[in-house]
Parts: sequence; C-alpha cells; structure tokens
Amino acid sequence: MDSARERRRPRRRTARELEGAAAGRRAPPSSPAMAGGEALAMLVRRGLRPRVSEPDLPFPLDLDAAAVERIAARLRHYAFRLFLRGAILAEGAFRPGSATRYLDASQARRMAEDLVDLGLAAHAGGGRYRLARPARSFGGTLEWWVARELERRFAFDAVSGVKSGARGVGGDLDVVAAAEGKLVYIELKSSPPKHVAPEEVAAFARRARALRADVTVFGVDTALRLSDKVLPMLSVELALAGQPARRLSRENWAVAPHVYAVNARQDLIENLAVAIADGFLSLGPALASAGTG
Repeated sequence: MDSARERRRPRRRTARELEGAAAGRRAPPSSPAMAGGEALAMLVRRGLRPRVSEPDLPFPLDLDAAAVERIAARLRHYAFRLFLRGAILAEGAFRPGSATRYLDASQARRMAEDLVDLGLAAHAGGGRYRLARPARSFGGTLEWWVARELERRFAFDAVSGVKSGARGVGGDLDVVAAAEGKLVYIELKSSPPKHVAPEEVAAFARRARALRADVTVFGVDTALRLSDKVLPMLSVELALAGQPARRLSRENWAVAPHVYAVNARQDLIENLAVAIADGFLSLGPALASAGTG
C-alpha cells in the first residue's frame, strides 16, 4: 500500500532543475515609473496602487495662474463656498436667492456676479444665472482647494481625489499630503452634519485603516457643531467606546490617537492646520520638563 502511494506521488524536482527552470523564464515586465510627488509615492510604498481621479471642477484646469488664484482666493470665504455649492446643486439656471438660504438677496446677487466675474457662470436671462461648466457636486472643488491651500500655506505635497487601489476599500481619498516624511489623509464633507450618513463615516474608517496615515482628519465644511452627531458616529466606527474626544479648540477634536475631526468655523484651513500640528507634535518624543526628573 505504502509503495503504491509513493509511486503515485510526483517526483520532487532537484535543486538544479528548479534553478534551471527559473533561469529559463523571461524577465518580468518592468513596472511603470512612479508618477506624481511624495504623497502618491508614500501610498505606493504602502503597497497601494493609487491613481488620481478626473477632477470634478466647475472650471477647466488649464486656466492661467492668475485666474486660478482668483478662484482659490474667493473660496477662502465660507459664504462663497456655500453659494457655489448651491449653484452646483441647482443643475441648471438658478436664481441667486435659491442657491443658499444663509445670504440675503443683495449678498446672493453679489455672489452670483462674482461667479460671472470669475468666469464660472453667465447670465441666463430673467435674473437667473447658469454655471459655465457644471460639476457633479461641490466636493471636488472643496478637495482641490484644500489640497492647494496645504501646498501654498504649509509647503505640503498634496493631491486630491486619489483612488487608493486598496482591496475592499471604495471611494476616493479626498486629500493626501506629505511633509517631513509624514503622510496626512483628509476626508472632506461639504454637507452639514445632519446629512453625513453613518455609511459615509464607516467608509472613511475603512479607508483610514487601509492607509494608516501618520495623521488622519475628518473635516466637515460647516460652521455647525460636530459633537452632536459626527463625533458619536466616529466613536462607533473607530471602536472608541469609553474614550472621550479631546477638544483642541472650538469644534476641533482629537478623537483617537492621530485621528481628528474639524469643522470650518472661523477658518477651515486653520482648523486643519491645528489638527495636523497636534498630530505631528504627538509623533515626536515626549520630553520631560525641567525639574520633573
């Protein structure tokens, strides 16, 4: 019986045969050269296959630098971001007063004329306006602007709208940024907290776990509190039961080690900077104060 089983067992190849077979194989195809800056390179080093999505913007990327700077400067105003978001959601001709309920009629008309001056909209007759280049949502514009501000103000290498290529992880990495050998991942929401769904927070948690950035931030472009709804959802999805969030300032929170949540009250970019700074400092060595041993 044993001898019959041994006869059926395939003969193991010798070391010489294994080495000869390997030597006879063709060389594997060369991997494509890494495109992009340090932020994308850090994703590749983590075993991911990132690619940048087609930008979803209400203007072409080949605008001259001065025009792009004018748009970016206007986006620094929260009211303008609210108005542009409403104009994009209109999906066609809109009246200024219908774009947002947070501005009075004269303010809304000025915002609409700003869009025209920037080349983002045109008059559509009857007191209405129409975007020159419709976008699917405001999210792409917010991501583009945040990445640009991180580069401009803090010398990050930053990219928006990145598909990670991680298995089982859907959606884009809204903004990834690199500096000082550290990777920052920012998830951005352009809707108020009541419209942030648990499924979105769960997807963010999956992406954060797959990426394992040095600093991770969940940013909501709103002046409203995050502590009522967003923080509890983050606590559930990040399994933080019994670990209270630590307030950094206003509605800027450290919700877990190196994970933060911020809103846009006062200044979204400054709030992101507060979170990133806290994250970077927490990665450094803890030095005792003089006289404490």
